[in-house]
Amino acid sequence: MTGALERVLICSPRTAGWNHSDCVAHWRELGFHHAPNFAEAQSQHEALCREVVAAGSEVIDLPPSTDLSLDAVYTHDASLATDHGLIVMRPGKPNRIAEGPHHARFCETLDIPTLGQITPPGTTEAGDIVWLDANTLLIGHGYRTNPAGIHHMRNLLSPKGVEVLSAPLPYGPGPSACLHLMSLISLLDAHTALVDLPWLAVETVELLRSRGFTFIEIDAAERETLACNVLSLGNNRLLAIEENPKTNTRLRQAGFDVRTFPGTELCINGSGGPTCLTRPLLRS
Repeated sequence: MTGALERVLICSPRTAGWNHSDCVAHWRELGFHHAPNFAEAQSQHEALCREVVAAGSEVIDLPPSTDLSLDAVYTHDASLATDHGLIVMRPGKPNRIAEGPHHARFCETLDIPTLGQITPPGTTEAGDIVWLDANTLLIGHGYRTNPAGIHHMRNLLSPKGVEVLSAPLPYGPGPSACLHLMSLISLLDAHTALVDLPWLAVETVELLRSRGFTFIEIDAAERETLACNVLSLGNNRLLAIEENPKTNTRLRQAGFDVRTFPGTELCINGSGGPTCLTRPLLRS
């Protein structure tokens, strides 16, 4: 999750229907804070893409589909790239279930095979999934990813030599909120994690420390503005939203090159930061 980002799939607000009134009409039921402003969100998304391209990555826009909702802009959740092919997620949020198969169909045109697909009663969202190293996958057990989904992931990846571990998630704001494992931890390099420490389970903290991770804590005042959601671009470079200056300063003081873009409309409104907006397909 921290190698140099070379190829990434994104879904622009335009592709996700943020400019269509029939899609925007569902903003309340999807958990957005207010009705999205398409022009502002699209501008912020283009700023994100410029930063990713400037870091040396190819950016590929997902094609439109009538199955997509506003949430599709948070491309990370619907699929998981592995060395053995794409795993199609089955999100715990019902309006997002169609996204994973759409990812798979498009990725097949990029010569990326499908390794497997999570099926009922399993639910999984890639925002709950963190690669601790090339052979260890940590999956958050919460309202979006259930035990059946974790079991299915283990069945898919164990034959490939990947150990799948489960991490309990807190109740937090409750089942209607979007609380992923990656809401509480972002890997910055192979040995450093940005964390919302008070919200991580004790066993998760102990697991990370036993594997040699050191922590940088977010500023607690920036929790609601997604301070823990930071994308590693590789080679000590990070992408964050500019609305979290205190946490971004901590990262810079720790020696990281932090690039930022505005995220009020695109990120904070729908509770999805830089990692959520990107589905990495290839890292060095």
